[in-house]
Amino acid sequence: MIGCHIGRLFQVTVGGGSYQEGLVSVIQGAPPGLLLTEQEIYGNLLLRKPGADELSSPRKEPDLPIIFTGLNAADTIENAGNKNRTNGTPLTILIPNLDRHFIHIKQYQDTNRTPRPGHASYASFIKYGPDDDSIGAGIFSGRYTCTIVAAGSVAKKILKLLGIDVFAYVKELAGVRCPEVPHDKALEYTERYKQMRRDLDAFYQEIYVKGRITPEASFLEKAKVFAEIEQQIDQIRSKTPKMTASEVSKKYNVNPVLNCPDMDAAKAMVEATNKISATGDSSGGVVEVIVTGLPTGLGEPVFFKLDAELGRMLGIGAIKAVEVGAGFAVKDMKGSQSNDQIHSEGKTVIFESNNAGGITGGLSTGQPIIVRLAVKPTPTIDKPQRTIDKYTLENKKLAAITRRDPTIVARIWPVAENYTALVILDHLIAHFGYQTLKNKIAAAKE
Repeated sequence: MIGCHIGRLFQVTVGGGSYQEGLVSVIQGAPPGLLLTEQEIYGNLLLRKPGADELSSPRKEPDLPIIFTGLNAADTIENAGNKNRTNGTPLTILIPNLDRHFIHIKQYQDTNRTPRPGHASYASFIKYGPDDDSIGAGIFSGRYTCTIVAAGSVAKKILKLLGIDVFAYVKELAGVRCPEVPHDKALEYTERYKQMRRDLDAFYQEIYVKGRITPEASFLEKAKVFAEIEQQIDQIRSKTPKMTASEVSKKYNVNPVLNCPDMDAAKAMVEATNKISATGDSSGGVVEVIVTGLPTGLGEPVFFKLDAELGRMLGIGAIKAVEVGAGFAVKDMKGSQSNDQIHSEGKTVIFESNNAGGITGGLSTGQPIIVRLAVKPTPTIDKPQRTIDKYTLENKKLAAITRRDPTIVARIWPVAENYTALVILDHLIAHFGYQTLKNKIAAAKE
């Protein structure tokens, strides 16, 4: 299988499947000296994992990572202080599957002859044949997105150290749209939401905060703990800190289940989604990603334009459209309305609007990058649907019996956030190299 690789200078290769032993991200291009822990990677993974709230699938995968390669296992010389820091070699992050019981596998086996409408199951069967990994949809499951989040959390940390913030949130869900929120306020809200999720996640608290797994433990020691956790998932989940929705909102000033930076809109989104889910159906929506602090000039002409690279987020399952800035709305504008006019104040360049979404000619302008993703409704629904037997081509009826998400939107935003970080860091490394070379040549001419 090809197609599971992205990047030129910051490269990521992913593998695994929904009901295989697990999944993996292999990262090349991470600079040496970066202090990295499984706790902070899991702090990102817990935002997209299933079973966390009323809007997600009841599958109980904890999404716990193991950093397998790429970190110094000890100080390189006595008291060097570089233990658990990246050393420049490929960084490998394993994410074992811990909630894949036979009863769930049997449900897929019983329905795998009849492809689920809206899923890749028919096309992948034709492409790969009867050995297609169709248990839980394999790598075509949304489960594979944990590999993007794991790799993106590394990229995002590097960008943060350079003063660049990448964050995302739910812009629209089940027909309810979030009003415009200033970027700094949206970032503050998103950070509060993430803190709330860490504080109230039983695995984060029991496994990492209480030190059941530490950076000092060896791989085999961690694997032993994982084998124990596999048998204790329900027990650990029962230790989830108990707070009512109103208590969460009061303490963190966020919606308890949805990362939308307008409290009224978030509440209406949850209610609308639950109303649709009660009928056996599902909901779609829009995720918005913002990048601030970027220098001007990231991107390359023609095939590696920055907006074209961000458009590769169509590779995220369930994404059916990507727009930058005003996006499709430009079709209804005049040039005088679409153009982002410019003036200077002292030595500062000011753009008077941002319909371009921070990118012109495929290059960053220095304005915030704004990207929106259209997310389709969860294709697995509890309604009868017409399908076929993929072996005999007989017409069949299918009613989904597997575990499902009322909406994918609430779990897609962390994937989009971290995917964006991968693209931005890859271009930033190229930008720094190009600018350094340009400046050295200019100096040599003098």
